[in-house]
Amino acid sequence: TPPPLPTDPCLNGGYWTGTVCLCPPNVDGAHCQFGASTINITAELGPSVALMARVTNRRFSGDMGDPSSAAFRSFADEFSHTMDRVYRNVSGYRGTRVLALTAGSVVVNYKVLLQPPAGDQANTSLGQRTRELLEVSNAAIQPQNCTEGAGGLCFGALASRRAFAAAPELNATELCRKYSPANFSQFYYPYRVKNSLLCVTNCTLNVPGTIDCGTG
Repeated sequence: TPPPLPTDPCLNGGYWTGTVCLCPPNVDGAHCQFGASTINITAELGPSVALMARVTNRRFSGDMGDPSSAAFRSFADEFSHTMDRVYRNVSGYRGTRVLALTAGSVVVNYKVLLQPPAGDQANTSLGQRTRELLEVSNAAIQPQNCTEGAGGLCFGALASRRAFAAAPELNATELCRKYSPANFSQFYYPYRVKNSLLCVTNCTLNVPGTIDCGTG
């Protein structure tokens, strides 16, 4: 018979639910023991707008202030999926990244990732995009039940003091180090495919120089 598992078998910031490990972004494996074979950071290359939202039907807990905690990741996932629906018709929308959570029900600092402007939008300033995103956010249909813990998020948005965030100044290698799991960051390097920027390792299949890494 196999030896019993430790009380918490999860590695690299994984969270043990009692039955499975919930892994942080870009970490794989039953015990979160592997770095993801490929990390797509294309969306991080364009301009972004920093915003804030106050979610009124959730209560802030201390562990939500730690971006590596399961509570932060769970809330961030729910918030990001909510904003994906809110912004789905916004031209150039590429996703939402939660930056920090603080108390006040739950105050969310987040950034909206955008496509670089082209064509008719080339002369559109980030200030105009910020106003557009705020209007869409605050016009979004809220859940009928906004009591604490009810399904869906009830929120209002406002511009952050850092509302106009330009495209990242980091080079591709630095970006890969930033978005790869900390324990594996030294192994990732940038690899461009058409209009995409990927972070890969020597274990990633179908890239130049790949080797057979077996199980990870």
